[in-house]
Amino acid sequence: MTESEFLAAAEAALSKIETALESAAEQSDLDVECSRSGNVLEIEFIDNGSKIIVNSQAPMQELWIAAKSGGFHYKQKGNIWVNTRDGSEFFAALSTMISSQGGVPVTL
Repeated sequence: MTESEFLAAAEAALSKIETALESAAEQSDLDVECSRSGNVLEIEFIDNGSKIIVNSQAPMQELWIAAKSGGFHYKQKGNIWVNTRDGSEFFAALSTMISSQGGVPVTL
């Protein structure tokens, strides 16, 4: 994958997260604020002050998540982002992390 292809895929993933969380906040009791600075997306849970950080790492061609449950790295394989350690899928794992930290079931 070229750097341009990676950057486009990473941007699409970050945008998908923002859009899904805006929708989830409107349709549930999830109280989050998303802020974006370049390739870094910060998800702040207003009720408890915790955060999840999602960012792209172009040199490694990975998406990284930092959450209460730990730090995780994902590489794109085909059309999905896969955890480099356990093979879990990015959006499913992030949904679980957001649900846990936000106290509201969320599916991205």
